[in-house]
Amino acid sequence: MSPGFSRRRFLASGSAVAGTALAGCLAGGSGQGDTIKLGVLEDRSGNFALVGSPKWKASKLAIDEINEDGGIDGKEIELFDPDPQSDNQRYQELTRRMIDKHEVDALWAGYSSATREAIRPIIDREDQLYFYTTQYEGGVCDKNVFAVGPTARQQLGIVLPYLKEQYGPKIYTIAADYNFGQLSADWVKVLANEHGAEVVDEEFIPLSESQFGSTINRIQEADPDFIMSMLVGKNHTSFYDQKASAGLDIPIGTSTAMAQGYEHLRLDPPAMKNVYAGVNYMEEVPTKRSKSFREAYYEKFPDAPYLNEEAENNYFSIYMYKKAVEKAGTTDQAEVKEALESGITYGAPEAPEGETIKLDGATHHVDHHMWVMKADEQHNIETVTDEVIPEKFLSETVGCDLRKEDEETQYTPTDFYEEAG
Repeated sequence: MSPGFSRRRFLASGSAVAGTALAGCLAGGSGQGDTIKLGVLEDRSGNFALVGSPKWKASKLAIDEINEDGGIDGKEIELFDPDPQSDNQRYQELTRRMIDKHEVDALWAGYSSATREAIRPIIDREDQLYFYTTQYEGGVCDKNVFAVGPTARQQLGIVLPYLKEQYGPKIYTIAADYNFGQLSADWVKVLANEHGAEVVDEEFIPLSESQFGSTINRIQEADPDFIMSMLVGKNHTSFYDQKASAGLDIPIGTSTAMAQGYEHLRLDPPAMKNVYAGVNYMEEVPTKRSKSFREAYYEKFPDAPYLNEEAENNYFSIYMYKKAVEKAGTTDQAEVKEALESGITYGAPEAPEGETIKLDGATHHVDHHMWVMKADEQHNIETVTDEVIPEKFLSETVGCDLRKEDEETQYTPTDFYEEAG
């Protein structure tokens, strides 16, 4: 395991952050009329606290850095950040509060696709500028939504071809039984078709399920060359311990494990042996900027257990927002959206994930530097391949161009690919 990424550090951190929200003017604020109001709704308790807390921390890091450096166009950022507690009804209530009471200039909110879809009608009704930072299934073409995490086509599109070339063409898919998992499984079929592979079977697992004996038996009977796993949440984490105990030693490609819930630190080896994660960021990514990003994060939050994929997305998107406001010369949301759509980039001189992160103005998505990160038998992490992958589904297949036409649509693989059905 790389220096600085010990299980001891994770265990010493205790449970997820349980502090109170840090709403209101920061120290030294210059008054309500002279601040820029940002809402950050990220889970610090409940089912998604493990992945949501790093998102909140990285947002705090970016905001504090910006304020210490003079703010945005000389205005201090005022942060509103109550804990949504992993509850979608509470997300809806807090989203309304952010818009109606606090009149936030921009909003960051939510881990799961279910949360995003629970609040998106509110976002669209109010034309609220909204950043969704989780890696996700893809396809959201929405004038108000900037979905800056990598899509399934980007994540699976780097790991699936690699595993096919290394191990063979037969794939067994296991995925969470909701929107994200089902659409990601469709993308596995699309990518398999494009790369000469075959999905021999697929299973969708309820989020409440934590026993995987029958699934493991079916995988062993099918004898695939590799597994594609889009399992989600703390219950599904038990699959990796159980597959190791059962002697299931088939390579696994994933878009959800390790980079988000840092299973390679939380679980005992060899649970994550031969798991290959397609990610835009995890703290083991070997870039110079990642090192300085980690140092700043752990200096501010010394007891934090991990700096995950979504945390980097929150961090750089807040800086992208800063650049857009300064380019627009105003916090007027329509004008800031137009500035974002002009093609904002982030790099200092490189982004933590590598290269320069570029926002595609037409689709409101990001061209990410993608990595395949492998865990060995002792859960040491190594890089096996990496490349910059543009988000092509919306731009090339769908033809989404939000600079020319307002939309509020989520497109799916089955809308365009017969093999996805």
